[in-house]
Amino acid sequence: MAEPDTTESDTAEDPDTGLTWTTVGSELDYSCPGFDVRRDDVVLPDGTETDFHYVDEPPAVVVLPFTDDGDVVVIEEWRQAVGRVNRGVPAGTVEPDDEDLDAVARRELREETGHEAASVQHLFAAEPANGLLNSVHHYYLARGCTPSAEQELDFNESIRVDTVDYDDLLTAALDGEIRDGRTVLALTRYELAGRWARS
Repeated sequence: MAEPDTTESDTAEDPDTGLTWTTVGSELDYSCPGFDVRRDDVVLPDGTETDFHYVDEPPAVVVLPFTDDGDVVVIEEWRQAVGRVNRGVPAGTVEPDDEDLDAVARRELREETGHEAASVQHLFAAEPANGLLNSVHHYYLARGCTPSAEQELDFNESIRVDTVDYDDLLTAALDGEIRDGRTVLALTRYELAGRWARS
């Protein structure tokens, strides 16, 4: 009888061996609108037992919205955590009953800016700070955005809408004038993708 074929992938050691933590318990420490703080009881690879706190946050969408003229629809919003007005692209939380991320991107764009998109396209997903929180941000490109709807802001949102030349916005991000991480990532990833497509 022939011996079974054993490939390298069958016998290779798991690349996570020696790094994986084992979760033996988990409890909610604190809950507030928008996110929770969770504590996991874990065992480290060397057998040490400890705990780890992190922000348990729902997924979100981040929208890079272009008008037909090639300008970008941006928002200016007060951010209490850093004590200043933040300039960037619209973003919002995925609700528990949301099943279609494309629809969520359209909704958040409409609610925050009053603009509706002719088309939306999922670009990529990223974990913004996976040492501190478990959220995943889904980045979208929106084309043909027009101001054809009313803003529907939450009670604690103070947002002003503007349109900005794309190159000016990219320059502001690269110069450090824009510090919003989601906006910087959206712009630089979009710019790099365009460069790869042209090469």
